[in-house]
Amino acid sequence: MADRGLFDMHCHIVPAVDDGAQSVKEAFAMLQMEYDQGVRKIIVTPHFRREMFETPSEIIKKHFLVLRRLAEKIGPDFKVFLGCEFHANVEMLDYLRSDKVYSMAGSRYVLTEFSSSTEEKYISDRIYELLSGGYRPIIAHIERYRCMHDLDFVEHLVNKGALMQVNADSVIGKNGHAAKKYCGKLLEEELVSYIGSDCHGSKHRVTRIGDAYAYVTKKMGRQMADEIFIDNPQEILDNAKHCMAAAHR
Repeated sequence: MADRGLFDMHCHIVPAVDDGAQSVKEAFAMLQMEYDQGVRKIIVTPHFRREMFETPSEIIKKHFLVLRRLAEKIGPDFKVFLGCEFHANVEMLDYLRSDKVYSMAGSRYVLTEFSSSTEEKYISDRIYELLSGGYRPIIAHIERYRCMHDLDFVEHLVNKGALMQVNADSVIGKNGHAAKKYCGKLLEEELVSYIGSDCHGSKHRVTRIGDAYAYVTKKMGRQMADEIFIDNPQEILDNAKHCMAAAHR
């Protein structure tokens, strides 16, 4: 385990709000698995997708507070923060500005999801809108999007200010050889800013953050692993503190 503890910044552990944990008992088991993997800070990211996942934000907040108390039972050094995996739509800025959808831990970062068949132009348009609105988009599990297998397009979005996230299971080969090979290329080109578990349960789609950290350390070195699993996610929390301080001035 890393000396400072690892982050998981993409997971579905808030109970009974999406297709992740379906009970408090399962949420507790998932938290314990995260802790055992060396995770000490989590940004939980319930889905928001129109006509599929539209749990009201006040209900998500209520269930999140239950989750936070569960984490405190596991360890005093175990912290959870509330975010969202926001499936892109043309009204994203309105949803964010009206607090219908959570940003990442109250920061200006937004975990942004697309469908696997989404075309380059739609992704570019949504990313540019978020950037122009003062947000920093993190594109979720980019290994799933066919158009993102063009590394020139990925690099173009990174140069514009977008950040890239891949799933731990893809990195270590649990999602097949093709996904593992693609993630390896992204790491070699230094195009990955975050690796999240995207865990959805305690028996299926489980967290393997610690396994992925060990793999990246072995393949790419401790410095890169620490950047991806600790330093970059910490910047989200630091930005959240800045946003909170600015709001109270």
